[in-house]
Amino acid sequence: MNARTRWGGIFDIDSKKIEVEEEELRTHVPDFWEHPKEAQLQMKKIKDIRQWIDGFNDVSKAVEELSIAWDFHKEGLVEEDEIDALYADAIAKIETLELRNMLRREEDKMDVVLKINSGAGGTESQDWASMLMRMYLRWAEKNGYKTSIANLLEGDEAGIKSATINIEGDFAYGYLKSENGVHRLVRVSPYNAQGKRMTSFASVFVTPLVDDTIEVKVEPALLSWDTFRSGGAGGQNVNKVESGVRLRYQYTDPYTGEKEEILIENTETRDQPKNKENAMRQLRSILYDKELQHRLQEQAKIEAGKMKIEWGSQIRSYVFDDRRVKDHRTGFQTSDVGGVMDGDIDGFIKAYLMEFAGTEQE
Repeated sequence: MNARTRWGGIFDIDSKKIEVEEEELRTHVPDFWEHPKEAQLQMKKIKDIRQWIDGFNDVSKAVEELSIAWDFHKEGLVEEDEIDALYADAIAKIETLELRNMLRREEDKMDVVLKINSGAGGTESQDWASMLMRMYLRWAEKNGYKTSIANLLEGDEAGIKSATINIEGDFAYGYLKSENGVHRLVRVSPYNAQGKRMTSFASVFVTPLVDDTIEVKVEPALLSWDTFRSGGAGGQNVNKVESGVRLRYQYTDPYTGEKEEILIENTETRDQPKNKENAMRQLRSILYDKELQHRLQEQAKIEAGKMKIEWGSQIRSYVFDDRRVKDHRTGFQTSDVGGVMDGDIDGFIKAYLMEFAGTEQE
């Protein structure tokens, strides 16, 4: 059995090829585009299946090139460093496909809303929150994801108090769900005159960003709106029109009966109707996520003997002086502090998925 046949069996590629042909046939009916919502769902379904086929083809090509190069190497026609490079490329493609195979839940494929809040500690924690925001923006950029800042509350002297970022791209939520929790920084503070070692905290909340294809019930009677001027600290950046919107939603948990007010602010654009639309999308994402968390909690009862990741838990420490970043859930760590803060967090994401994704499958 060759490598292509073996990998094809693992990922069931033959059945996926048949499936994509059947799904494409559904797009050939004359009135297909007369129902935009259904058409959008169908095209997304086809795209998802094709990604598996394309990923498998990439792996097969990489393995074949490595095999051919190895044969040439035995004849002295290819250098060892070229073999090493081809091997590393094949392993990377295989790991990418394996990780994607772990992201099977409906929400894993979705875009994501990532919110960062600075902890207690004033300027020091606000600076740390801004460093985390930069880290995630750089990670998104490196992975080809589209980002937009839905809301940003700047710090009093430096950094940020909070930020809400929309990150759009394939499996954005599936990868970034590992980042949910409290992030701890230990460093010699540039804001402390005595040069003391300081500890700062910032929390990261990650929710799937739902689109129009996801049905979420919102009760209009429970909604209220405020408007306000949005802009920077002053001068020309201040918006003279009340384009910023503040949405309040009086939510009652259908399972526990607990009541809470969901508050969302959006200053993404200078267009108030557009900001309202964005705020509503975030509300629908939060309501969807609440239902999702209920389902996960039900699953957790079955997995009660296994380690579970609580939403408010401390998940990772960044110790700058010791040149160490460690994830407390998986034990994965690295000494490349600069690389991590520049968006190189794939090692942490992979370690989390390898350890926990299997326990989340339905």
